[in-house]
Amino acid sequence: MTTAVFPGSFDPPTNGHLSIIKRASKLFDKIDVAIAVNAAKQYLFSQEERYAMMAEIVKPFSNVSIHICNELIVQYAQKVGANVLLRGVRSIHDFSSEFDLSLMNNMLNPEIETLFIPTEQKYVVVRSSSIKELAQFHGDISNMVPPVVAKALKEKFMKKN
Repeated sequence: MTTAVFPGSFDPPTNGHLSIIKRASKLFDKIDVAIAVNAAKQYLFSQEERYAMMAEIVKPFSNVSIHICNELIVQYAQKVGANVLLRGVRSIHDFSSEFDLSLMNNMLNPEIETLFIPTEQKYVVVRSSSIKELAQFHGDISNMVPPVVAKALKEKFMKKN
């Protein structure tokens, strides 16, 4: 059985993330979506909120599970028996930074491979940071995020304004 881990902050989850999950779910026996927790990062959504949104989004995929990860991703992958890390890439810039990260991960654990999945063209400009900015100013994000995420963003920014 091949298990792949798809790590990310998912702050918030996007249709680009969902596209990667959907495509990967056809390639691997099991996909473990690992929601990163990094004390050095400032998140808009708590780990519980990100978990709840991802859990709703992946309901249609019987081979996808969601977990919180607060350790090095290669340690997490080894702990859950995964031998593949999935990384989505939108651009050459993404690839460059993800490639460097994959080399570091390979040094830490050469048994775990990193596979890059290019985004679908329609999601090339979809970035969590841009979505948060658009949502803050009440821009239309309906084709960039699943409905549960759009609702959560609207509620989050109504509280802040």
